[in-house]
Amino acid sequence: MLPHIRPIRSLMLGTALLLVGNGLLSTLIALRGSLEGYSDQMLGLMGSAYFVGFVLGTWIVPPFIRRIGHIRAFNFFAAAIAAIMLLHSIIVSPWVWLVLRLFIGIALVGFYTVIESWLNTQAQPERRGQIFAFYMVVNMAAIASAQQFLHFASPAGFILFSIAAMMVCLSVLPVASTRLPQPLISDVPRLTLSKIWSAAPAALLGALVSGLGMGTFWSLAPVYGARLEMDAGAIATFMTVTIIGGAVLQWPLGRFSDRGDRRVALAVAAGGAAIAAVFMAFYGTQPMVLLGAAFVFGGMAFALYPIVVAHLVDHLSQDDILSGSAGILLLHGIGAAIGPSVSGALMGLAGPAAMPAFFAVVFAPMAIYAAVQARRGEDEIVEEAAQFVPMVRTAPTSAEITAAVEEYRIEHVETPADPDTTEDTTSVSDAAAQSPAEAGHDPETASDWTTPEVGEGRNEPAEPKMKPAGKP
Repeated sequence: MLPHIRPIRSLMLGTALLLVGNGLLSTLIALRGSLEGYSDQMLGLMGSAYFVGFVLGTWIVPPFIRRIGHIRAFNFFAAAIAAIMLLHSIIVSPWVWLVLRLFIGIALVGFYTVIESWLNTQAQPERRGQIFAFYMVVNMAAIASAQQFLHFASPAGFILFSIAAMMVCLSVLPVASTRLPQPLISDVPRLTLSKIWSAAPAALLGALVSGLGMGTFWSLAPVYGARLEMDAGAIATFMTVTIIGGAVLQWPLGRFSDRGDRRVALAVAAGGAAIAAVFMAFYGTQPMVLLGAAFVFGGMAFALYPIVVAHLVDHLSQDDILSGSAGILLLHGIGAAIGPSVSGALMGLAGPAAMPAFFAVVFAPMAIYAAVQARRGEDEIVEEAAQFVPMVRTAPTSAEITAAVEEYRIEHVETPADPDTTEDTTSVSDAAAQSPAEAGHDPETASDWTTPEVGEGRNEPAEPKMKPAGKP
């Protein structure tokens, strides 16, 4: 595994640093807003603005990256995010913060698009699933680590905002110094919602429900803790335990979904999240029960979206996988934009227990629907059953990675190699297909490996120039 991670280590390090900053800011905004006396509804609107920015960014960002290139785009988005983070501590106003959250959402889509398109082109087809899984681990670990800064300073001050901005600034260093060739960004078509519903209605409903739940969690979970009179350290622990649950339980739930009817797995994940949410609603004042319920909730709720993607892929032809994945990604984003506003309004009316109650009301019908669908008959797979890939909802480029992983797997299942005809040519073809890392070269540092230069302001590679080894 390590030889395949080594060539993209700068991308992974830049990702980790930026997500530490953004993960800290997301929690910090909720806590600082509570201290400033912002209403739950206003804090929910800020969360919705963030995810509206995500949705808008899927249209705004790709042409911009094509025009200026990946490294410049990453630097641009990182600088914008860092400046916006500092503005939160300079201008403490709810309506200004709402607009700032919108812009951060757009900029984060740009960041994810740059990183994920790079990963998709650098990874060998047979290794994309492993690399994307490692990328998800980096995501989860960075966001969980970010919460620990709450133990060291008060949300009421300037320090935590400065730390968040500093992490984003540091993320530029490894990415700006990379020598990896820049990829192209392709247009991602989308299937209509009616076609997705016809193919896999449980996937369409699951994507919307997952968006409603996850958008609410990321936006309002710290507010929920603050309303229960937790201190900043306790809120950090609550958030961390939920995220760890999401990282740990995705794998067993994914394997369970691979071995049987995915609609049953959807019912288990949604039902488990709903039951855990009920415990959070009734036992929120009992720390150990709350943390246990949060762990289960994170594991079940975080697994819902990747199971939805796998279920949809089961019902699509190979040509429709990319467009279908992009379609439900958009639907997930719409749900994430709606959820915080609705849940925030309910918390303002009924108190902190309204947030987990909202989770239960959202996830329980999904569990019932998926279970009923599973009982009606055997699930019909279009080509080959998909393979579960752990993920969090990021940018449309994640749909490209998912589609590439699945297309490679389908091709090799449907057209297995014939050992009688390929034995003599294996060594030659393998040598030709080797990446720099597999050939013993490191494209990040090795002087005897050169990459095509990239045209100024463009993503298309220029004509390769042969350089003597060791020459700059």
